[in-house]
Amino acid sequence: MDLSTKAAGLTFNTPLLPGSGPLTGTDERMIYLAKQGLGAIVTKTIAPEGAEVGRPCIAGRGNMIFNSESWSEYDSQVWAQTFIPNTRKAVDTPIIASVGYDEEDMKVLIPLLDSMVEGFEYIPRYVGKDFDEVGHIVKTIRSMTDKPLWVKMNANIPDPVGFAGACRDNGADGVVAITSLGPNMVIDIEHRRPLIGIPGGYVWTSGPAIKPLALACVNMIKEAYPGLSVIASGGCAKAEDVIEFLLAGADAVQMLSEAMLKGRDTYSKVLEELSKALGRYGFSSVEDVKACGLKKEDPSLTPSYPVIDREACTGCGLCERNCPYFALEMRDKKPFVDNDKCFGCGLCESRCPAQAISNVIK
Repeated sequence: MDLSTKAAGLTFNTPLLPGSGPLTGTDERMIYLAKQGLGAIVTKTIAPEGAEVGRPCIAGRGNMIFNSESWSEYDSQVWAQTFIPNTRKAVDTPIIASVGYDEEDMKVLIPLLDSMVEGFEYIPRYVGKDFDEVGHIVKTIRSMTDKPLWVKMNANIPDPVGFAGACRDNGADGVVAITSLGPNMVIDIEHRRPLIGIPGGYVWTSGPAIKPLALACVNMIKEAYPGLSVIASGGCAKAEDVIEFLLAGADAVQMLSEAMLKGRDTYSKVLEELSKALGRYGFSSVEDVKACGLKKEDPSLTPSYPVIDREACTGCGLCERNCPYFALEMRDKKPFVDNDKCFGCGLCESRCPAQAISNVIK
């Protein structure tokens, strides 16, 4: 199975990349991840000066990671003199330097790192509705490098398409969508305080919980600007997630939180499963998925009613308990549908653990 993918003029052997964060914070960690077969390495965000980070700063609950870290705790000279050269010597995986934040920072970082990396991921500071500043900084970066440049989009931006357009118009090759979601808060009930956080107790949330938002942003941007490279970030946890992001319009997919929740070898497991999953869904390659894209149809205004496969049904009764319209009733441990009450919403079909309900979601 051909897992290679093209993105902004680069070719990655696989579409899976690490997200910028703790797991790519030193040469040791980057080399370890690269040897799992990742398409590229995205560094932890580099700034001229190292960050002062309050500890503890990371917590995991359920399928979410909460993080109050800043950028890399090591300054840019350590990256330029040690981390990137050491990684370069050990592996031939492309390196994307994640860099932040202001124009003056870029004037230091881009010339320093340009000869060492295959591309840049620029992290702006918080951007609201005014994209002039980020556009200006993107233009400054473009004046200093001809390497591929992606701009990472804050999850809270109300106009993803406008943001992407401003980046494109000022020289960016693409967008990475999205960052962690925040600010949020996690409460430690026993001690009556925030569990972790920056001053004030605030954190940023990532993991599978934010995947639906990331998918929507990727798709909106790609539909508005088909020629723009989009790298997905936010909620990837398994091979099927990679395929979904590719169908939505991504060239490649970053994963970080799942590896922090489930273990550093999660990358190799996802890649091993990806080849099998592509075959199961009838794809011959990653580029085949990208070419397929999403097929969108207008929703019907009339309901399609559930069809129950009584042989497959286990009689668990979940559909009856979950139905918000009271349209399902268990009789002799099998569900029956009252079409007069059924709204055709699809919840029962999506929740059936035995996949015994069909016809609503087509």
